[in-house]
Amino acid sequence: MGQLHETGASIHRRRRRRRAAITLTLVALVLIGTFMYAAAYFQGWVGTRAPKIVSSPSCQPATPVEALTPSAVTLNVYNSTDRAGLAASVAKALRTQGFKVVDVANDPLGRQISGVGEIRSGSDGAAGAALVAARLAGAKVVLDNRTDATVDLVLGKAFKVLSVPPKVAPTKPSKPAATPTPTALPSC
Repeated sequence: MGQLHETGASIHRRRRRRRAAITLTLVALVLIGTFMYAAAYFQGWVGTRAPKIVSSPSCQPATPVEALTPSAVTLNVYNSTDRAGLAASVAKALRTQGFKVVDVANDPLGRQISGVGEIRSGSDGAAGAALVAARLAGAKVVLDNRTDATVDLVLGKAFKVLSVPPKVAPTKPSKPAATPTPTALPSC
């Protein structure tokens, strides 16, 4: 009868060691998986991707800006700085200029922008992005994958003030204007 009790105890010890080994193995696999995902996230292989920079405002054609009015642009204003209320004050100024401001918040991508700002849009909002870029000199125009015409204005650390494009009064030319020849900018 003593041998049965010893055998039962040894079986119990073996099972406990096996459970401990399985538990430790699973914990190790979860930790390894977590570290691999974190590394992939920081390398940019998974998660939200940063939008691709397309061009600076100086590379945008002038025609779409003139053909579009601020009331036709749906705009989101985001703050990527630690200055409280910055997006709200800029959104108020843009509303007075006629823009349809929908969302005012911190940058949903959580990026820190050291320059003046970024203007993000899809291909349908390129004309609106160029119109907004005329008000934020030095901002980068960024093309993303959105399918609508909304434009995101993300304010950066170097932002000081919006510029208001001058209103041009229509004039009658005394002589026919010469047709300008397009030139490619070296930075485009």
